Amino acid sequence: MPVEYIPRTRELYSGYAPYRWVMNRDTPPWTPLTKPLAQSKVAVMSSGGVLYRDQPRFHREDASYRAIPKNATQDDLSVWHFGYRTADAEADHNCVFPLARLRELEAEGVIGELADPAYSFMGGVYSARKVREELAPRIADELKRAHVEAFYLVPA
Repeated sequence: MPVEYIPRTRELYSGYAPYRWVMNRDTPPWTPLTKPLAQSKVAVMSSGGVLYRDQPRFHREDASYRAIPKNATQDDLSVWHFGYRTADAEADHNCVFPLARLRELEAEGVIGELADPAYSFMGGVYSARKVREELAPRIADELKRAHVEAFYLVPA
């Protein structure tokens, strides 16, 4: 069934000024790995709105994130996101938050260590300014403190 997202989007944002596309003029930072992935600490992050147990739901204009233990199971997780249909993510969180798959890669030695915790936020429903000025710096600080060397970002 086709998704009529353009009329839905126009309706959702009818009370706002027309959308202004983000123009990123800065060159994104890039730091190559200094050692093999099999020896690196890797974090997983998803914009799929995944929650752990009784964590509070996300809300509109929410630039917060949720820290999720790396040993969380399917039964520990739920999804709260109004930017996409979440039925598949509820049935198997790995489609938007592949925590179990990354634990397997850790066990197989493909990655050195899976960082604990993993991170989830509700992407695509607030401004790029909030991402740049609020969300990204907070998560980046946490990743630095945890000595994470690479992260896997899964957009929803």
